[in-house]
Amino acid sequence: MASEKPLVVVTCTAPVNIAVIKYWGKRDEDLVLPINSSLSVTLHQDQLKTTTTAAISKEFTEDRIWLNGREEDIGQPRLQACLREIRRLARKRRSSGDEDPPPLSLSYKVHIASVNNFPTAAGLASSAAGYACLAYALARVYGVDSDLSEVARRGSGSACRSLFGGFVEWQMGERPDGKDSIARQVAPECHWPELRVLILVVSAERKLTGSTVGMQTSVETSPLLRFRAESVVPARMAEMTRCIQERDFQAFGQLTMKDSNQFHATCLDTFPPISYLNDISRRIVRLVHCFNAHHGQTKVAYTFDAGPNAVVFTLNDTVPEFVAAVRHCFPPESNGDKFLKGLPVGPASLSDELRAALDVDPTPGGVTYIIATQVGPGPQVLDDPHAHLLGPDGLPKAAA
Repeated sequence: MASEKPLVVVTCTAPVNIAVIKYWGKRDEDLVLPINSSLSVTLHQDQLKTTTTAAISKEFTEDRIWLNGREEDIGQPRLQACLREIRRLARKRRSSGDEDPPPLSLSYKVHIASVNNFPTAAGLASSAAGYACLAYALARVYGVDSDLSEVARRGSGSACRSLFGGFVEWQMGERPDGKDSIARQVAPECHWPELRVLILVVSAERKLTGSTVGMQTSVETSPLLRFRAESVVPARMAEMTRCIQERDFQAFGQLTMKDSNQFHATCLDTFPPISYLNDISRRIVRLVHCFNAHHGQTKVAYTFDAGPNAVVFTLNDTVPEFVAAVRHCFPPESNGDKFLKGLPVGPASLSDELRAALDVDPTPGGVTYIIATQVGPGPQVLDDPHAHLLGPDGLPKAAA
């Protein structure tokens, strides 16, 4: 083979995941090792995904990255850790000599372009999808086929959970080198077809405390966090796994809400305290409990990450009524037609009894919009060359 291809290009997509047993706190900042295991649900990429193109060429003079069309600093420590790790794995694979060495030189520089199909500002776990997608694309372009948990984790801890579809656990591991801190699938995306996910995007206020700094402060100052990690989470991981395997929505929903509440309690126990929820978030919590009380069972369940947006789990047949309840409590201001995005939701009317049970002063515009989605698969490789975000010259394609 005299002439190597001038450019090797791979394009992948990766999903967002939402933790139902929360990760908060590292025992090793550098290796990104958590103080407790966590468990998440992978969301469908039709609604939320990151797309990343990675290209290597001997013509490139430096590593470069573009996010949503803007060139960013490739020197960020998290990005560098991912690149170092994938190149280390690629070298290791070559030196093990179990097959012909790949023709491409590992010294080639890489160009990376990444876009989200959802507003990054909406605070929807974009770093998890982004770093999982980066790890997956780099692995393909450098010919690495080993476990990518470590590569993704180095970028963003929760990113290792986005390497799989369905229901995923990130095992905290015990080894100081983190080799056993890996993600694995608990159940595939087809396991619970009736499960639905509604993301209630709250009028975004600025994010007060970033997750990285927030969890560092919590680890240093919150005794409640240590108690949670050591004495609460292990049993909850086992119970949540059971709920998922048995498709027990009532128990799944209650545990999801309790774990979200405890995570936010550890934030308040941090000193100085951190508060990620706002008044609208708290009204959504009340709405969910009123809705469930009216029905005499847990039909919907909320969870909140490090921000005010609510993620609500429910079963397919409850979606129309709950969306109607959200519209009742948070009447859309101007975007009535754009209020609901994602999967189609049928119309439903609220009974007078439920209306009375909700007992709220409506807050117009409190929820900006709802994204309706479901459980989905892990990262995918896109074979269509039109999907590449980088052109033959290795630079971002001009926006059409």
